[in-house]
Amino acid sequence: MRELVGSAWLFVKRVMAGAVVGVTISDRFGSVATMHGGSMEPTLHPGGNEPFGYLKADLLYLDKLSLRNYNNFVRGDVVVFRSPLEPKMWLVKRLIALQGDWVTVPGTYEILQVPKGHCWVEGDNAEVSLDSKSFGPIPLALLKGRVTNVIWPPSRFGRVESHLPEGRVLSQNRGMRP
Repeated sequence: MRELVGSAWLFVKRVMAGAVVGVTISDRFGSVATMHGGSMEPTLHPGGNEPFGYLKADLLYLDKLSLRNYNNFVRGDVVVFRSPLEPKMWLVKRLIALQGDWVTVPGTYEILQVPKGHCWVEGDNAEVSLDSKSFGPIPLALLKGRVTNVIWPPSRFGRVESHLPEGRVLSQNRGMRP
């Protein structure tokens, strides 16, 4: 009996140690997220409404090392961030402008400067995207990570390219990543 309890205790300790290592890796280095909604189509694909549609949704790898220094984020990156309107919701959008940049607001004649400590994000599918056009610049502190790869489904496996739509940013403080 004592041997059984000792083995069970050893198992529990190893599971707990593995959980601590796993949480640390997920929190500090990278994690995965599932794409929902059509705001980033055609770049990213959500699952459909049919049964098991979630199996067709893009599973994304998030680089969290970039969070250590916000200068690692550049215009055109696809980012995941906490919604400024609904704190329990995570959103995936393209980073259009960084602090100090002057940006044109789509559908208006408005030009605004992104405040210090903020960024401007928009979905690739503008007609259905809830983004900075609706809620304004977001604090950099809401960023969870940069989307670097689609890792599921296998047919879509690959890098998520960083690109900036032309004419969106009028004046930039820093250059694009080479």
